[in-house]
Amino acid sequence: MKNIRLTEMEEKFADLIWRNEPIQSGNLVKLCEAELNWKKSTTYTMLKRLEGKELFNNRDGVVVSSVKRDDFYAEQSKQFVKETFDGSLPKFLAAFTRSRKLSDSEIDDVLRLINEHKEG
Repeated sequence: MKNIRLTEMEEKFADLIWRNEPIQSGNLVKLCEAELNWKKSTTYTMLKRLEGKELFNNRDGVVVSSVKRDDFYAEQSKQFVKETFDGSLPKFLAAFTRSRKLSDSEIDDVLRLINEHKEG
């Protein structure tokens, strides 16, 4: 997946689609009007923008994602660690835990993830 950058409003719009997909484009317009106070033209402009970023498709009036939410945020997380911590997950965890202690449950979850993804 290519590196996709979203503005704050693009991200809100994307989250709205991910929560409701597949969604008829007319229903998306109504949802955006209710939740974001957008006009129809704003919704379609934003949809075209995110279609251009290859995040969503509007096929025959039905909007679906080209990239699933979990995949998008996983890629964003990887990119953040790469750009901010030279790609080092240990450096990221050290910075994260410097100002915030992990609960026993969080530590167990992190250890479980490490063991599940350990290189053989």
